[in-house]
Amino acid sequence: MSRLLIQNTPDTMNLNLWIIFLASTIFISATPGPNMLLMLSHGARYGWRATLATMAGAISGLAILIGLSALGVGAILMASPVLFQGLKLVGGVYLIYLGVQCWRAGETMNMPEKSANTAYARYQTGFTVALSNPKAILFAGAFLPQFIDLNQPQGPQWLILLVSFFCIESLWQVAYAWGGHQLAQWLQAPGRIRRFNRCCALAFFLVGGLLTFTQ
Repeated sequence: MSRLLIQNTPDTMNLNLWIIFLASTIFISATPGPNMLLMLSHGARYGWRATLATMAGAISGLAILIGLSALGVGAILMASPVLFQGLKLVGGVYLIYLGVQCWRAGETMNMPEKSANTAYARYQTGFTVALSNPKAILFAGAFLPQFIDLNQPQGPQWLILLVSFFCIESLWQVAYAWGGHQLAQWLQAPGRIRRFNRCCALAFFLVGGLLTFTQ
Protein backbone atom coordinates (compact mmCIF):
# COMPACT_ATOMS: atom_id res chain seq x y z
CA MET A 1 0.00 0.00 0.00
CA SER A 2 2.78 2.44 0.95
CA ARG A 3 4.66 1.58 -2.25
CA LEU A 4 1.53 2.32 -4.27
CA LEU A 5 1.16 5.73 -2.57
CA ILE A 6 4.77 6.62 -3.34
CA GLN A 7 4.38 5.61 -6.97
CA ASN A 8 1.24 7.74 -7.30
CA THR A 9 2.77 10.82 -5.68
CA PRO A 10 3.75 13.37 -8.36
CA ASP A 11 7.33 14.56 -8.50
CA THR A 12 7.94 17.97 -6.96
CA MET A 13 10.30 19.11 -9.72
CA ASN A 14 11.37 17.74 -13.07
CA LEU A 15 14.97 16.72 -12.40
CA ASN A 16 16.20 17.38 -15.93
CA LEU A 17 14.66 20.86 -15.97
CA TRP A 18 16.21 21.63 -12.58
CA ILE A 19 19.69 20.55 -13.69
CA ILE A 20 19.44 22.69 -16.83
CA PHE A 21 18.25 25.59 -14.68
CA LEU A 22 21.18 25.19 -12.27
CA ALA A 23 23.72 25.11 -15.10
CA SER A 24 22.17 28.15 -16.79
CA THR A 25 21.90 30.15 -13.57
CA ILE A 26 25.48 29.36 -12.53
CA PHE A 27 26.69 30.73 -15.86
CA ILE A 28 24.37 33.76 -15.86
CA SER A 29 25.19 34.74 -12.26
CA ALA A 30 28.93 34.30 -12.85
CA THR A 31 28.89 36.74 -15.76
CA PRO A 32 30.17 40.13 -14.52
CA GLY A 33 27.28 42.55 -14.23
CA PRO A 34 26.32 45.51 -12.03
CA ASN A 35 25.87 43.42 -8.87
CA MET A 36 29.06 41.38 -9.23
CA LEU A 37 31.11 44.43 -10.19
CA LEU A 38 29.88 46.20 -7.07
CA MET A 39 30.82 43.20 -4.89
CA LEU A 40 34.32 43.17 -6.37
CA SER A 41 34.73 46.91 -5.77
CA HIS A 42 33.37 46.85 -2.21
CA GLY A 43 35.29 43.68 -1.38
CA ALA A 44 38.54 45.45 -2.24
CA ARG A 45 37.61 48.61 -0.35
CA TYR A 46 35.91 47.28 2.78
CA GLY A 47 36.72 43.55 2.96
CA TRP A 48 34.42 40.65 2.12
CA ARG A 49 32.78 40.54 5.55
CA ALA A 50 31.83 44.21 5.43
CA THR A 51 30.54 43.62 1.90
CA LEU A 52 27.93 41.23 3.31
CA ALA A 53 25.82 44.35 3.91
CA THR A 54 26.13 45.20 0.21
CA MET A 55 25.12 41.66 -0.68
CA ALA A 56 22.08 41.85 1.59
CA GLY A 57 21.00 45.00 -0.21
CA ALA A 58 21.46 43.42 -3.63
CA ILE A 59 19.55 40.28 -2.67
CA SER A 60 16.74 42.42 -1.25
CA GLY A 61 16.56 44.38 -4.49
CA LEU A 62 16.48 41.20 -6.57
CA ALA A 63 13.71 39.80 -4.37
CA ILE A 64 11.63 42.90 -5.01
CA LEU A 65 12.21 42.70 -8.76
CA ILE A 66 11.20 39.06 -8.85
CA GLY A 67 8.14 39.91 -6.76
CA LEU A 68 7.21 42.64 -9.21
CA SER A 69 7.60 40.19 -12.05
CA ALA A 70 5.26 37.79 -10.30
CA LEU A 71 2.71 40.62 -10.09
CA GLY A 72 2.83 41.09 -13.85
CA VAL A 73 5.17 44.06 -14.14
CA GLY A 74 7.42 42.03 -16.43
CA ALA A 75 4.60 41.62 -18.92
CA ILE A 76 3.90 45.36 -18.77
CA LEU A 77 7.55 46.20 -19.48
CA MET A 78 7.68 43.76 -22.39
CA ALA A 79 4.53 45.37 -23.81
CA SER A 80 5.84 48.94 -23.34
CA PRO A 81 9.27 49.48 -24.94
CA VAL A 82 9.21 53.18 -23.99
CA LEU A 83 8.70 52.45 -20.29
CA PHE A 84 11.32 49.73 -20.32
CA GLN A 85 13.82 51.99 -22.08
CA GLY A 86 13.12 54.72 -19.54
CA LEU A 87 13.88 52.39 -16.64
CA LYS A 88 17.04 51.22 -18.39
CA LEU A 89 18.12 54.83 -18.82
CA VAL A 90 17.66 55.57 -15.12
CA GLY A 91 19.58 52.42 -14.16
CA GLY A 92 22.38 53.17 -16.61
CA VAL A 93 22.77 56.72 -15.34
CA TYR A 94 23.06 55.47 -11.75
CA LEU A 95 25.80 52.99 -12.71
CA ILE A 96 27.66 55.73 -14.55
CA TYR A 97 27.34 57.85 -11.39
CA LEU A 98 29.01 55.04 -9.42
CA GLY A 99 31.75 55.01 -12.06
CA VAL A 100 32.31 58.73 -11.51
CA GLN A 101 32.63 58.10 -7.77
CA CYS A 102 35.23 55.38 -8.41
CA TRP A 103 37.16 57.65 -10.77
CA ARG A 104 37.19 60.46 -8.19
CA ALA A 105 38.39 58.12 -5.46
CA GLY A 106 41.91 58.39 -6.89
CA GLU A 107 44.50 56.95 -4.54
CA THR A 108 42.05 56.11 -1.74
CA MET A 109 40.35 52.77 -1.10
CA ASN A 110 37.06 54.42 -0.19
CA MET A 111 34.40 56.17 -2.19
CA PRO A 112 34.28 59.96 -1.71
CA GLU A 113 31.05 59.79 0.35
CA LYS A 114 31.81 59.43 4.06
CA SER A 115 28.59 57.44 4.51
CA ALA A 116 29.99 54.69 2.28
CA ASN A 117 31.89 53.43 5.32
CA THR A 118 28.68 52.41 7.11
CA ALA A 119 26.93 49.06 6.73
CA TYR A 120 23.61 50.79 6.05
CA ALA A 121 25.13 52.87 3.25
CA ARG A 122 26.59 49.76 1.65
CA TYR A 123 23.21 48.05 1.98
CA GLN A 124 21.57 51.02 0.26
CA THR A 125 24.12 50.93 -2.56
CA GLY A 126 23.62 47.21 -3.14
CA PHE A 127 19.85 47.65 -3.01
CA THR A 128 19.89 50.53 -5.49
CA VAL A 129 22.26 48.79 -7.92
CA ALA A 130 20.05 45.69 -7.93
CA LEU A 131 16.97 47.81 -8.63
CA SER A 132 18.79 49.76 -11.34
CA ASN A 133 18.65 46.81 -13.74
CA PRO A 134 15.07 46.25 -14.99
CA LYS A 135 16.30 43.26 -16.98
CA ALA A 136 16.07 41.30 -13.73
CA ILE A 137 12.29 41.67 -13.96
CA LEU A 138 12.33 40.17 -17.44
CA PHE A 139 14.70 37.45 -16.19
CA ALA A 140 12.09 36.42 -13.66
CA GLY A 141 9.20 36.88 -16.05
CA ALA A 142 10.66 35.21 -19.14
CA PHE A 143 13.47 32.92 -17.98
CA LEU A 144 12.18 31.24 -14.81
CA PRO A 145 8.81 30.10 -16.22
CA GLN A 146 10.62 28.05 -18.88
CA PHE A 147 11.61 25.59 -16.14
CA ILE A 148 8.12 25.09 -14.76
CA ASP A 149 6.46 21.77 -15.60
CA LEU A 150 2.75 22.55 -15.98
CA ASN A 151 1.93 18.91 -15.29
CA GLN A 152 3.26 19.24 -11.75
CA PRO A 153 2.16 21.46 -8.83
CA GLN A 154 3.63 24.90 -9.58
CA GLY A 155 4.07 26.20 -6.02
CA PRO A 156 6.84 23.76 -5.00
CA GLN A 157 8.57 24.22 -8.36
CA TRP A 158 8.71 28.01 -7.96
CA LEU A 159 10.05 27.57 -4.43
CA ILE A 160 12.83 25.24 -5.62
CA LEU A 161 13.79 27.54 -8.50
CA LEU A 162 13.85 30.69 -6.37
CA VAL A 163 15.79 29.09 -3.52
CA SER A 164 18.28 27.67 -6.04
CA PHE A 165 18.62 31.03 -7.77
CA PHE A 166 19.24 33.02 -4.59
CA CYS A 167 21.72 30.44 -3.28
CA ILE A 168 23.73 30.53 -6.52
CA GLU A 169 23.54 34.33 -6.74
CA SER A 170 24.67 34.71 -3.10
CA LEU A 171 27.60 32.32 -3.56
CA TRP A 172 28.84 34.20 -6.61
CA GLN A 173 28.50 37.51 -4.80
CA VAL A 174 30.59 36.14 -1.93
CA ALA A 175 33.15 34.87 -4.45
CA TYR A 176 33.43 38.28 -6.13
CA ALA A 177 33.68 40.08 -2.78
CA TRP A 178 36.34 37.63 -1.57
CA GLY A 179 38.24 38.11 -4.83
CA GLY A 180 38.16 41.86 -4.31
CA HIS A 181 39.34 41.40 -0.73
CA GLN A 182 42.30 39.34 -1.95
CA LEU A 183 43.26 42.24 -4.21
CA ALA A 184 43.41 44.65 -1.27
CA GLN A 185 46.95 43.75 -0.19
CA TRP A 186 48.23 43.83 -3.77
CA LEU A 187 46.69 47.29 -4.12
CA GLN A 188 48.86 48.70 -1.34
CA ALA A 189 51.71 49.30 -3.79
CA PRO A 190 51.95 52.91 -5.03
CA GLY A 191 49.80 53.66 -8.06
CA ARG A 192 47.88 50.40 -8.03
CA ILE A 193 44.89 51.79 -6.10
CA ARG A 194 44.43 54.53 -8.66
CA ARG A 195 44.57 52.02 -11.52
CA PHE A 196 42.10 49.75 -9.73
CA ASN A 197 39.68 52.63 -9.12
CA ARG A 198 39.99 53.75 -12.73
CA CYS A 199 39.38 50.19 -13.99
CA CYS A 200 36.30 49.89 -11.76
CA ALA A 201 35.11 53.26 -13.03
CA LEU A 202 35.55 52.22 -16.68
CA ALA A 203 33.74 48.94 -15.95
CA PHE A 204 30.80 50.84 -14.40
CA PHE A 205 30.77 53.18 -17.41
CA LEU A 206 30.73 50.19 -19.76
CA VAL A 207 27.99 48.31 -17.91
CA GLY A 208 25.95 51.49 -17.51
CA GLY A 209 26.29 52.27 -21.21
CA LEU A 210 25.38 48.75 -22.26
CA LEU A 211 22.38 48.74 -19.96
CA THR A 212 21.20 52.04 -21.42
CA PHE A 213 21.72 51.49 -25.12
CA THR A 214 21.51 47.75 -25.83
CA GLN A 215 18.21 46.33 -27.04
